[in-house]
Amino acid sequence: METKEIMLVCAAGMSTSLMVNKMQKAAEEKGLSANIFAVPVPEAENYLANHQVDVVLLGPQVRYLLDGFKEKLAPSSTPIDVIPMTDYGMMRGDKVLEFAESLMQ
Repeated sequence: METKEIMLVCAAGMSTSLMVNKMQKAAEEKGLSANIFAVPVPEAENYLANHQVDVVLLGPQVRYLLDGFKEKLAPSSTPIDVIPMTDYGMMRGDKVLEFAESLMQ
């Protein structure tokens, strides 16, 4: 099975790193091979310029950057969206993983 690259973009990374752990646990429970990681906004553009990812999820706190990221990712057709606020706030890694999977289909 191909490993899915799931990138979360956040302001600083504290709460998002917790989300990464919860999503990784949910992926393991589902038998999904996934590399789930978080990067702060300043590093995200550079990372995307040099690496291929399967989906980009923005933390709710940086949702205002969605249009700019969509523009940058348009040539690659990489799906991007904002993590639903409720799932993020309640740290529902399983729900955020399902959201990421739905974007990759």
